[in-house]
Amino acid sequence: MPQAPTDPTTPSAAPRPPIAARPRRNPYVRLLALPGAAAFTVGNLVARLPMGMFSVSAVTMIAGARGSYALAGAVTATGLAATAAVAPWIARLVDRHGQARVAVPATVVAVLGSLALLLCVRYGAPDWTLFAAYAATATTPNTGGMARARWAHLLKGDAAAVHTANSFEQAADELCFMLGPVLAAFLCGTLFPQAGTLVGAVLLLTGTLLFAAQRATEPPVHGRATGPARKSPLRARGMPALLAVFLATGAVFGALEVVTLAYADERGHQAAAGVVLALQAAGSCAAGLVFGAVRPRGPLHRRRVWCAAAMAALMALPLLAATATGSLVALAAALLCAGMATAPTMVTAMTLVQRLTPEGQLNEGMTLAVTGLLGGIACGAAAGGWAAEHLGAATGYGVPVAAAVCALLLTVGSAARGLAP
Repeated sequence: MPQAPTDPTTPSAAPRPPIAARPRRNPYVRLLALPGAAAFTVGNLVARLPMGMFSVSAVTMIAGARGSYALAGAVTATGLAATAAVAPWIARLVDRHGQARVAVPATVVAVLGSLALLLCVRYGAPDWTLFAAYAATATTPNTGGMARARWAHLLKGDAAAVHTANSFEQAADELCFMLGPVLAAFLCGTLFPQAGTLVGAVLLLTGTLLFAAQRATEPPVHGRATGPARKSPLRARGMPALLAVFLATGAVFGALEVVTLAYADERGHQAAAGVVLALQAAGSCAAGLVFGAVRPRGPLHRRRVWCAAAMAALMALPLLAATATGSLVALAAALLCAGMATAPTMVTAMTLVQRLTPEGQLNEGMTLAVTGLLGGIACGAAAGGWAAEHLGAATGYGVPVAAAVCALLLTVGSAARGLAP
């Protein structure tokens, strides 16, 4: 079978025979069989698990010690805003100087920030110190983006294998954000309030060190370009429109989380909210793995439109379940189904980010996408919280529907204008 065309926007690597051309083997087994792939994947998963732990741990720790969920929410929101500002800068340094040289010191700073937050809460430091300490965690490197960059480097010229790798990474994201909050709540509830933050910091540092130690799979460094040739990925044709899609998609996630918490609380089942949300992530994780095992067909922009349309359609299920039945069990089933469209949507979007990002700036391009997603999560959480409080939690499920429809319209618009390859 002939090789797929080489994508000029992915990092350079020696051409390899297309992995997808080797029949009758699980595509994920073929991925991890690449030299060094399993090693950097293990380190990456360990480093990413705390991403789902830190927010829940911080809220539990601060609210328990200071008696204020408002303060806890404000501190975590400040950390989110700081991450949006700092993360693209960290990613740019990674592209210029290499993953290991930047990720390790950046992680050390972030871990020190987490430990400082823990100590400030434990010993009753002034409130402003909590904001300063948590803001320092914004230097946490985007290990998910670095892993995708490694796959793009290892699999250059094999579009089907890159599709599988992106699906695997998206499923890993969902798995970490599904298990992270559960682990954090368990540690904080059974051991001591600071346990979630402490364990998360240890996992982050350990995982990053393991990941960075795998130098053989690290993409080559392109260094600092001179003159006008090197431009921000934001200036790449089609990138602003794509980031707007990420913003709308993030609003879906943020609204779903807050409205589901409010819905469960209204019915006196607040403890079950985590399980219900985990089902949504489980549906997305499973769909991502299935999507990655299927050989992609048709133009990427057409697949993006179909995935966005599926997400918009399935997001109506939680709204129908909440308003028509009032049952938490029905809502859980609806969220499980709705989650099945989010991973394919994210996989196709991340694949497009790789194609649009200029060579040597892949980490920065993907971190910009994650930043857009985080901004959308914040906006969706705010809108979902307002709707749940003023219109009722069941009606609040209209917010993720509206955000998903917005993502679909933006996707269709960018495809119609020829902004997607």
